[in-house]
Amino acid sequence: MSESIDVTGRLRKMPVEAGDPVAYNLAIGDSRITLNDLIGHRVRLDFDGVIRCIHCDRTTKKSFNQGYCYPCFRKLAACDSCIMSPEKCHYHLGTCREPEWGEANCMVEHVVYLANSSGLKVGITRATQVPTRWIDQGAVTAIPMLRVASRYLSGLVEVACKNHVADRTNWRAMLKGDVPELDLVQERERLLGLIADDLAQLRAQHGEDSIRSVDEASLGLGYPVQVWPAKVKTHNLDKTPEVEGLLEGIKGQYLMLDTGVINIRKFTGYEVRFRVLD
Repeated sequence: MSESIDVTGRLRKMPVEAGDPVAYNLAIGDSRITLNDLIGHRVRLDFDGVIRCIHCDRTTKKSFNQGYCYPCFRKLAACDSCIMSPEKCHYHLGTCREPEWGEANCMVEHVVYLANSSGLKVGITRATQVPTRWIDQGAVTAIPMLRVASRYLSGLVEVACKNHVADRTNWRAMLKGDVPELDLVQERERLLGLIADDLAQLRAQHGEDSIRSVDEASLGLGYPVQVWPAKVKTHNLDKTPEVEGLLEGIKGQYLMLDTGVINIRKFTGYEVRFRVLD
């Protein structure tokens, strides 16, 4: 390397940028390290045993919901159960933990999409999070299927879709790179036909314009990977605070080392030291 890299700070979710391939940065404290340039180099990540909440900055013995202390986990709307199950949104009942946060994040346009990460799956995301959400899931292709008025409504649509298609990614298969090719335009039309009655009922309840079909093209995504792991072994900073290996690739929110993979997002809020060893 032309210059040494040795930084210390609190770990955050990796910022990404769509490109060919996807561009990754490692966010540690105020530092942003261009990771694509480090493919093929030996790196080391050391956890010093301190976890700090990404919201209130207090020290916590355990991270909840990828970076929060327990009090914040209990009180923040971003940590409510309806974030994982949007069909359970209770904003309309007047019981949202943080109504202003709900207005900004839930009562806005969402996209119901199909993605191919480890096979066909359905998902939802805020319209402003396309294509970041797809990249974080390691999708090789993705396509918008519907645009809906709120997170709650997108959750109801997703529930209808889950009767016909998975809503989870097999992350081990995603990291092995053995993802089957799919025609997402064809799959979109097939699924829309299967849920036509459900959509008609939801539109009757919430308004015709609350759910809009779209004719948007699919997006292909490539990742900076030199070597796909034949067997996926995971690193866990809670059990082994020193992780070292040759960086062979990056996909989703995973660093792929010759010694195993590590989900960076899982350890958000952890105080770490990151070094390039060669």
